[in-house]
Amino acid sequence: MARTTPPRPVDVEAAFPELATMRRTATRLHPRRGVPTVHDSSVGGPLLWPADEPWPVCTIPHKRGSGYRYSEVVREREIRELARRRDPRGPTPEEAQELAGFKRGRHAPHLADTDPIPMLAVAQLYRRDVPGLPDTGEGDLLQVFWCGFERHGDSRYELHVQMRRRHSKDVGTLLAEQPVPEVIGRPELVPSPCVLHPEEIVEHPYFMTLDPSLQDRIDAWEGPEDEEDEEDEEDEESEGEEGPQYIYDLSTAPGWKVGGYIAWNLTGPGPLDCGTCGTELTPLLTADQYEWTSGSSSWIPHEDRQDRRVRGANTPTRVSPGRGRLTIAVCPRDANHPIGLVSQ
Repeated sequence: MARTTPPRPVDVEAAFPELATMRRTATRLHPRRGVPTVHDSSVGGPLLWPADEPWPVCTIPHKRGSGYRYSEVVREREIRELARRRDPRGPTPEEAQELAGFKRGRHAPHLADTDPIPMLAVAQLYRRDVPGLPDTGEGDLLQVFWCGFERHGDSRYELHVQMRRRHSKDVGTLLAEQPVPEVIGRPELVPSPCVLHPEEIVEHPYFMTLDPSLQDRIDAWEGPEDEEDEEDEEDEESEGEEGPQYIYDLSTAPGWKVGGYIAWNLTGPGPLDCGTCGTELTPLLTADQYEWTSGSSSWIPHEDRQDRRVRGANTPTRVSPGRGRLTIAVCPRDANHPIGLVSQ
């Protein structure tokens, strides 16, 4: 089923004409639970991967023997999904007993800090499905991976991301079974299989990146507002009674997307320059915990509005990378330059 974002509540470019020169096209991916194949664009689905090509692995030194068993993360979701469909009261006593055994622990003590561990398959995007996917000349297919532990970078609390680009027509014999790690740091790093429903939209810059004088004019135009937490998942059923707000309704869309702008809602804008050539990096892919929240309910697609109060409807991928939203940014001059990661 296609997904259709409602028109913005007001024409912000009519109110502030200078924003028309800043508009960017973004492609909302609209992941929804399904059974994708290797020939589909997906989040958490099987990849079109050659049998004779090594699977990406993480060799960056960090503890990798303790956490949650990957197999148990998948099994727990299966049990809870089947239980939800079968009986609103939840799992059976037998299922509850099985779930009680799924605990964090030192499940792989044989793994040394530098042993290679398989990266998690996060997303697969075909350019035929995602018109905003940049053409780097390296193929029509982008495949994205991250390590199942957030123990990288200078802070030792970051994800490690790898990407592969390939020509799908050149892939011959397929890998029979995708490698997975024995243990992962958090269940929220394992994406549930989702099919995509890409849709192009228009975005405008995040409020705090605008010229201060324009910020002041937008503030005056909006008028006073009650404080509201954009990421308040506890109140996702509430309807805002105020007029449209630039941050929530008129700038950046929530959810998984390609391109567009970064929403700097937690840290405020920061430098994002290529470490090789100094060019400003541009957003490639944003992975988001929520497809919508109470603050961003105006972005709920028409086709999903009847499910807006269904528990879990706004978290189809079951992932929460970093602080909840991770943007992978790339150098527009050379796609092979180091990527940048922004966690918000």
